[in-house]
Amino acid sequence: MEPFRPALKPGQKHAIVIGGGFGGLAAAKRLSRSPGLLRVSLIDQRNHHLFQPLLYQVATAGLNPSDIAVPIRTQFSEEPEVSVHLGRVENIDLEQKFVEGKGGVRIAYDYLIVATGAQHSYFGKEGWEDFAPGLKTVEQATEIRRRVLSAFEAAENEPDPTEQHALLNFVIVGGGPTGVELAGAIADLARTVLVKDFRRINPADARVTLIEAGPRVLAAFDEDLSHQAATDLGSLGVEVRVDQRVDNIDANGVRFGNEFIPSRSVFWAAGVTANVVTRTLGVPVDRAGRVMVEPDLSIPGHPEAFVIGDAAHLEIDGQLVPGLAPAAIQEGRLAADNILALTSGAATQTFRYVDKGTMATIGKHKAIGQRGRMKLHGYIAWVAWLFVHVFLLTGFKNRVQVFLEWTWSYLFSRRGARLITTRDWHTHAPAAGTLRTPTDSSPGLRAAERDEVLA
Repeated sequence: MEPFRPALKPGQKHAIVIGGGFGGLAAAKRLSRSPGLLRVSLIDQRNHHLFQPLLYQVATAGLNPSDIAVPIRTQFSEEPEVSVHLGRVENIDLEQKFVEGKGGVRIAYDYLIVATGAQHSYFGKEGWEDFAPGLKTVEQATEIRRRVLSAFEAAENEPDPTEQHALLNFVIVGGGPTGVELAGAIADLARTVLVKDFRRINPADARVTLIEAGPRVLAAFDEDLSHQAATDLGSLGVEVRVDQRVDNIDANGVRFGNEFIPSRSVFWAAGVTANVVTRTLGVPVDRAGRVMVEPDLSIPGHPEAFVIGDAAHLEIDGQLVPGLAPAAIQEGRLAADNILALTSGAATQTFRYVDKGTMATIGKHKAIGQRGRMKLHGYIAWVAWLFVHVFLLTGFKNRVQVFLEWTWSYLFSRRGARLITTRDWHTHAPAAGTLRTPTDSSPGLRAAERDEVLA
């Protein structure tokens, strides 16, 4: 099949950006400023840009999904040279310069930015995912919320003390920022939000355990801040277990070392790997599937193609550029600038990472933060964390909504997103053979739609 190329103005080139996360969005916005030099196609398997650092708040009923997500199309409503397409890229041919989606649809490019992000890695134990969902998407966040809230509801109605105990055991695997924030938020939910709402159980009796394979949680921070975070978690009632590798997860609970914790609510925050599309490039990748890029973020041997964010492996002075939103944004902007330089015959620039600092919140009133030698912890760090995250949210409405939600939660210890939802929308059971359930929630571009959306 001959790759499709959208209609271009004389002298205009076609750039494809794969992924509408922090890096991809920053790159597409930068490219859109070119004075008619480029036609930009932004492809993502979801229709929204997601502020992932606050996903744990959705998972613990602090925020609604719409508070931290915006439709990608609205970000380019005033950019006629940018087209947004809902679809999943399954293969990239660097030699022939095309991307391939579902159904074999091929779209040609002159320049390419791969910003496909990362997904959870279960280290070869993918079967654990059914029992321990990760936290990378809105769907995963609402599933975790469903499991957490349903566990308390089931415990309220459970006559068997042993099963009730298992229902009130919450286990988080992985002591990075996601695991720490999720553990703290669940503990806070149980002890301050739900505590007056049940009659047969005391939600404050819930046990929250955080399991980390390394010697300390939040290993990316200096050791003193890491220990402070562990102390703060302990004050919330979270049991922190370090130097513990999980051996098995099933419907009954978690086994590690010589211990077993019966639990119906296990959540995974232990590891990530680059999106699988990076492995179709046919270029060197690291153990996590990240592409080994050149200093200007291009793919070796392909100066017109760039990889950024969690999909890229780049070391500066022996240090790996971290998989953080500020780094992805900086990389997206530089990749776009380098493409614009190539269109004019100029030299590309080397990426220089500017460390904006790292923060993690622990429960309702505490956080830690570090930028170089500057360190914060406790209430001051928590206030700083609030303002930083409100500022970084995309969209004025989202900022106002999140600020109001947090103010309400802080003053009254209430959370307005305590909805238990399922995917079953039927009032009556469908007749046999009449129900058609989509098997792919991330549709690709069908051939019949291709000419219309890309013309």
